[in-house]
Amino acid sequence: MAILKRILVGLLVIAALIALGLFGYAKYTGIWNIFFPSTHHDTKAPTITQDIPRPALLVFSKTNQFRHRESIEGGLIHFEALAKRRGWGFYATENGAVFNTDQLAMFDTVLFLNATGDMLSDTQEQAFQSWMESGGGWLGVHAAGDGSHKTWDWYMENFIGAPYVAHILGPQFQTATVVTEDHSHPVNRGMPSTWEHEEEWYSWASSPRETGFNILATVDESTYSPIQNWRGESNDLSMGDHPVVWSNCVGTGRSVYATMGHRASAFEQPQYKLILENALEWTLGVIPDTRCASVTAPAAQ
Repeated sequence: MAILKRILVGLLVIAALIALGLFGYAKYTGIWNIFFPSTHHDTKAPTITQDIPRPALLVFSKTNQFRHRESIEGGLIHFEALAKRRGWGFYATENGAVFNTDQLAMFDTVLFLNATGDMLSDTQEQAFQSWMESGGGWLGVHAAGDGSHKTWDWYMENFIGAPYVAHILGPQFQTATVVTEDHSHPVNRGMPSTWEHEEEWYSWASSPRETGFNILATVDESTYSPIQNWRGESNDLSMGDHPVVWSNCVGTGRSVYATMGHRASAFEQPQYKLILENALEWTLGVIPDTRCASVTAPAAQ
């Protein structure tokens, strides 16, 4: 009996360790938040003590749903280095309370770096919307366009333009040909007609082109398999017209969304690095352009 008891205790300990390990893995990888999303809204704004040069970039990477941990870490390194090289101001936070009138006025572009879920309170959303429509800039990367934002109507209507459906799975990452459109747009300055990129490709219920968004790049669906294999089922994610980078005027503000960026390696891909830098130049107002009324970056300080 004593031996049996020790065996049972040992099995319970092993089971507890396995359960604890699975829980830790789910929390670390962000899978936990898919099934148990957070609705926490920050209430105390960060203290920004440094004198931030203009034009200035605010990188926001709060994740109340799935967290692309590796990509966020790599993206922060990439964008901070880019801002330093270009002489732009830079500040990164996951504190949603930064979305207030006074602190938003310190920045010219907000970058949603794989930010997910219900991140902001109604008051914070309204402050951001007013700032954006009055000449702000926005760049969204990868998960900034996923289904976790579907309850924020203004966001979906002005930045994304169509309901998110799913991403490819089986295999999850595939190399495909990206086709550049609208070569006259500053975001596509220096871009080749086509380029190759490996990604977890997203699909939407319809093309944002249909709702008036300016399409800057599409993915050629004949160069990869737009299929999601999940739980024994195979779902066709093909769109036909399949945009992956697009822009929009939001009041007098400028927005760009780019679907690439599930992994940190995306920020080392030469063509994608260029399109992101161009997008920041355009949303910051560094590039003179008549689109979205007249937006001019503040003089460097």
